[in-house]
Amino acid sequence: MKAITTYKHRIFGLDVVRAIAILLILCSHSTILLFPNSEATLVKFIQFFGTIGVDIFFVLSGFLIGTILIKHIESNQIKPRHFVQFWVRRWLRTLPNYYLILVINIGLAFLYKTEIPNQLFHYFFFLQNGFHPMPDFFTESWSLTIEEFAYLLGPILLMLIALFVKRLNKWSFLIMTFIVIIAFILSKIIFHFNTINIIQDFNWSHSLRKVVITRIDSIYYGFIGAFLSMYYTTFWNKIKYKSFILGSLSFVIIHAIIFINKLNPDNYLQFFNIWYLPLVSISILMCFPLVSNWKKQTNSIITKISLWSYSLYLVNYSIVLLTFKHIVNLEHSSGIFKLIILIGFWSISFVLSYILYTYFERPIIEFRNNLNN
Repeated sequence: MKAITTYKHRIFGLDVVRAIAILLILCSHSTILLFPNSEATLVKFIQFFGTIGVDIFFVLSGFLIGTILIKHIESNQIKPRHFVQFWVRRWLRTLPNYYLILVINIGLAFLYKTEIPNQLFHYFFFLQNGFHPMPDFFTESWSLTIEEFAYLLGPILLMLIALFVKRLNKWSFLIMTFIVIIAFILSKIIFHFNTINIIQDFNWSHSLRKVVITRIDSIYYGFIGAFLSMYYTTFWNKIKYKSFILGSLSFVIIHAIIFINKLNPDNYLQFFNIWYLPLVSISILMCFPLVSNWKKQTNSIITKISLWSYSLYLVNYSIVLLTFKHIVNLEHSSGIFKLIILIGFWSISFVLSYILYTYFERPIIEFRNNLNN
């Protein structure tokens, strides 16, 4: 089967989105490194960047993967073997880096004599945060499990729908997308009513935001964007400026209300459990008609950061940041020393991600692409 990809050439606007997402995460992690115990408003505000960065990655991933699945449907490549090939291509893209960094994390845990989870084998099967909060180990892996199960779920539902229709079409794709979104919003509602009485022990981020069963819909909002961009291209292009302005304003207004009124899951549980994450995903998606049409070809630093983003996401926290925290104590350090550490954190993160991408990730991608030649 000829490889189906989301685009022949890179879309610079999507590179910008990917670069922004990973830089937001790095900024957030920088505050965790330098000011781990700070309650300052500015520090908390910057720490929040990491949450938004992952949300951007989720919507972007859904947009790209949804486009690939639509191309499968339009090419009538909808038999189980075609979806197995889709999964193999996805796994060759995501799993090698994941398992390499997992093994390195295990090695560092032994080196630094830190705690290793009792059920470490869960990490090898992406089960560490399926229905419950994950241990404090390889913490950035929480989002990867959500991605992997999202990749599995869509094709499985499409194959089930194919049992009842003669041929999959765009409406089959849209039905599958809304089934997932509705099902996981319902899971949030069920989660909410099951946690009302245990609020004193509740950690919203760990117990809901980072758990598979309550987060997969965040990726499937990107599927809606893929549907509109593929089947209603004229409309998608026509609304790009209005949609971008409305999405940006919605995003700003939501968070302005939160910060001005000092809302948090402790005092506004229903909003955060059920509505906050979907609203953020939708506001991000509304920016995509504009950014997905920004196709300027360039080899700028933005493109490079985009290419390194997956490697950068994996190495910056559990490998670089935690190593720094193990070696140096910044609690009473001077501003100059903290600046030096900050420069070191960013520099080493970028160098390691470049090495990982160039000598491990990219060769595997090239191998995967050659499988279909």
